[in-house]
Amino acid sequence: MSKRKQSEGCRPMLRRSFLFLTGIALARVAADYFAIAQNRDSFLTLAGQLWQKSLAFLSSLQSNQTPQPLPNNPIVKSAKTNQPLLSNPIVKSPESSRAAQPSQPQIIRRSAKQAKPVQLSRQNVAGASFYLTTIDLADPEIYITIGLANNADFANTSKVTRGDEPFENMVARYRAAVVANGTFFGKDEQKSVLGNMVAAGKFLKYSRWENYGTTLGIKAGNQLEMVTARTEGKPDWSQHWFSLTCGPRLVKGGKVWLSPLSEGFKDSHVLGVGSRTAIGFPASRDKLFLVTFFDSLSLEAEAKVMQAIGCFEAMNLDGGASVGLAHQGQILLPPGRNLTNVLVVYDREYPAPAQLKESWERFQKGARPTPDKSVFFD
Repeated sequence: MSKRKQSEGCRPMLRRSFLFLTGIALARVAADYFAIAQNRDSFLTLAGQLWQKSLAFLSSLQSNQTPQPLPNNPIVKSAKTNQPLLSNPIVKSPESSRAAQPSQPQIIRRSAKQAKPVQLSRQNVAGASFYLTTIDLADPEIYITIGLANNADFANTSKVTRGDEPFENMVARYRAAVVANGTFFGKDEQKSVLGNMVAAGKFLKYSRWENYGTTLGIKAGNQLEMVTARTEGKPDWSQHWFSLTCGPRLVKGGKVWLSPLSEGFKDSHVLGVGSRTAIGFPASRDKLFLVTFFDSLSLEAEAKVMQAIGCFEAMNLDGGASVGLAHQGQILLPPGRNLTNVLVVYDREYPAPAQLKESWERFQKGARPTPDKSVFFD
């Protein structure tokens, strides 16, 4: 065999040997690097950020297209009997947002004027009937928080759970002006709630990997924000005094905005026609509109109603058998199952606990929620 042929036969072997030795060296370097816990955390954080940006980029491509309409805007009349309100005035529906301009977050100061009870009225807009609860963030006695089943300190997760509880028990315990269903939770034994959760400036549930759905947050100065994680990036939960993640988003910048698949929603019960609850706020960002529907309807129909009552931003909440609403201790719409979490609203006549008011004051002075590492494992 000629020397030329011998040298040509050796080259592949040399290349393989070089790659093998290089692989061993890189593996040893990687092993040494990842042996340090801080390096592992840094790498996981970086990988998570890159994955998040990739999802946001792909979702933005989808959201730039005209969102596909969900079921053709049906509204199915419910057979439920709705309880009448007790001497509550019917408040005219807020005017629809006409060519609403994007508004910057603003500080909503609590007014020195005399506090008023939370306004709750029956409405009929765009063929849909519902209870409209108006939560005035400038009212000095109105506070919103999250109540958990069995008076738990933390929300259910895949590792720790306190189960669920009858709605009437939660209404009796919290003694609030309004109690309503909150966010989604699992149907398994753990009954884990969806997304990160903050109430009274304290984390009730936290995972740095959360990137699902849409989050409603109340920041210092009662500044409202609504963030859809996979298209706008994750919210900064550490800046929230109150934070609830649910979805899909219904209204964005005063326009109907529906892209549930890009938010991670695939359940047919969410995407189809069903009983619904929604929450949103107007361009002035000084109040919240909590809407509890009497009838089953599609996401598109729900979004159009939220837009029609004046919402600049709005998102869907838990629905189906979870839909429940109580006003001044009277249950107007009873859920069809036990719940794991509820929205709780206090006012002048049903005052907030001193502890809740004190947490709000501390938050305004700079206190911020920090995940308890002994409770939240990741």
